[in-house]
Amino acid sequence: MNNTEQDIPDIVINRLPLYVRTLNDLKSMNQTTISSEHLGHLLQTTPAQIRKDFSHFGKFGKQGKGYNIDYLLEELKEILNLNKSWNSCVVGVGKLGQAVINYQGFKDEGYLIKVAFDISLPKTKTINDIEIRSISDMNQYIKTLDIKIGIVTVPAIDAQGVIDRLIQSGVKGILNYAPMKPIIPKNVSCMNIDPILSLQSMSYYLDK
Repeated sequence: MNNTEQDIPDIVINRLPLYVRTLNDLKSMNQTTISSEHLGHLLQTTPAQIRKDFSHFGKFGKQGKGYNIDYLLEELKEILNLNKSWNSCVVGVGKLGQAVINYQGFKDEGYLIKVAFDISLPKTKTINDIEIRSISDMNQYIKTLDIKIGIVTVPAIDAQGVIDRLIQSGVKGILNYAPMKPIIPKNVSCMNIDPILSLQSMSYYLDK
């Protein structure tokens, strides 16, 4: 790797999963190599942008020969820490929280939901074999189960308090579905998922 993590722009890191997904698709079709031109075409970006992104981490291909898909995939997975599983928890088991718990995609990609928390316990104490615990048990269970990622699906008014509690319990990554921008310390990673903001941005283009 050429640069330290601090030198790599977030926008580059955010593009790497798109490369991984596309390369996985190509691998499933038994393709073994790909050029930056072809990869750029598939991702609607330029070959120069792809080469620039990869240059942050070293040389992955040879000029005129393209990239070996298996090798490039393994390197990108290692960079993104996708070669391991991550224990996760969900906070908030309303309709959104239940949908997250039931979504198989998290498990398929190595994000293992081990437990869920809520202020008021539902009559059913498990969802999709995931135990539902009181939020007062959060600190104990996060430490015992080695939870690294907290998925927040509570109302906006409660989200900052929940996120603070997750961080105090030792969580290092937050996936926040609440429609608010939380205050996060620098040593914690946070991704905010807000479909309404995306729709509001998209609506600008609808009458163009």
